[in-house]
Amino acid sequence: MASSNLFFDDIRNKPEVIDPPQKEDLTDIGESVNDPAQTALKPNVTVSSSVRELLECPVCLNAMYPPIHQCSNGHTLCSGCKPRVQNRCPTCRHELGNIRCLALEKVAASLELPCKYQSFGCIGIYPYYSKLKHESQCVFRPYNCPYAGSECTVIGDIPYLVAHLKDDHKVDMHNGSTFNHRYVKSNPHEVENATWMLTVFSCFGQYFCLHFEAFQLGMAPVYIAFLRFMGDDNEAKNYSYSLEVGGGGRKMIWQGVPRSIRDSHRKVRDSFDGLIIQRNMALFFSGGDRKELKLRVTGRIWKEQ
Repeated sequence: MASSNLFFDDIRNKPEVIDPPQKEDLTDIGESVNDPAQTALKPNVTVSSSVRELLECPVCLNAMYPPIHQCSNGHTLCSGCKPRVQNRCPTCRHELGNIRCLALEKVAASLELPCKYQSFGCIGIYPYYSKLKHESQCVFRPYNCPYAGSECTVIGDIPYLVAHLKDDHKVDMHNGSTFNHRYVKSNPHEVENATWMLTVFSCFGQYFCLHFEAFQLGMAPVYIAFLRFMGDDNEAKNYSYSLEVGGGGRKMIWQGVPRSIRDSHRKVRDSFDGLIIQRNMALFFSGGDRKELKLRVTGRIWKEQ
């Protein structure tokens, strides 16, 4: 018995993302992500804990979606875990076969549940099979911490993250839509230990994150500066920004639209969506003997009409 428990503990430690049910498995249910008419008219539905447990896979502990499998003794299992248990029921160890639990699938189809982001402000009630899709797009779902210098796992709404950045990451906070920042590094050839720079700006009733960092592009380090919007992408498109860096009578200018912090810092950086400065040009702008990085980046944020 000890080896069997270790086997299933190992599976639980390797969660698998399960795709929502396909159309052929279900009755087509219309659903919008945050439809006020839908959320306002539906009563609050309470589902007993016993029903929730019936719909919980005993291996991965996630909610089950069609096809839901069962053994000859009636123990259920999600489709994602079935191939991982070597065709043996995790409860009774009988062979699973290809029995589908249609009754439980129909029970699930009759349920309506609140969004898991209810505590963040979502008041919607959604059919069981639509809930997963809604939650993946819910406008109330929390944001990940935008700080790039560490693998921070904090999530929350915008006011919470602003306070978190200020208090826990000691990020500089500025009011206003223009900026003038100087970045200095004694050894510009070092990339692995390059300082992650993040500054938060408050303007137009919103918050913006200005990133500046070094990273490896091919064989040489480059520098990149870009702006992210602390909110959703549809709101980010209402703003634009410009960045300028120069020296010795020369300058480079970038103009773009801030990316939402829904996009990870790495995704934005690796798409080169910002002001990119090659090391040789950065050292030229720095002046002197070109052995020390001294870049001054200026810019502004504005709201599109």
